[in-house]
Amino acid sequence: MEASVQIRDDLKYTKEHEWVKLDGEIATVGITDYAQRELGDVVFVELPQVGSLVEQMKPFGVIEAVKAVSDLFSPVTGEVTEVNTKLESQSNLINSDPYGEGWIIKVKVKDPKELDGLLSPADYRKLVGV
Repeated sequence: MEASVQIRDDLKYTKEHEWVKLDGEIATVGITDYAQRELGDVVFVELPQVGSLVEQMKPFGVIEAVKAVSDLFSPVTGEVTEVNTKLESQSNLINSDPYGEGWIIKVKVKDPKELDGLLSPADYRKLVGV
């Protein structure tokens, strides 16, 4: 039997299956456990440049997996302060640890109120049916 999908209670979520965690004015962004399971083995992640601007719910990169290629959508507007360069050689970290070592970008958030419009853990569980 397959292990159940992990949805953490300390994160906010998007309908496109990204997660975000705010720490001060820096938001860490990745894709959810549900998303990585749906995609299958991740083989490549296109990362934005540090210093580039991202807009809420606009694509900031691409994730390629064995089953599909998908855009990555930013849950918040702001400036990219860090990218997870480990993913360049170890894209499978997204599969093995989507909420930890598999994070994708960190963003200096322009307006923290944007997070109020994202899905709560309970809402995300409803969305994915777990």
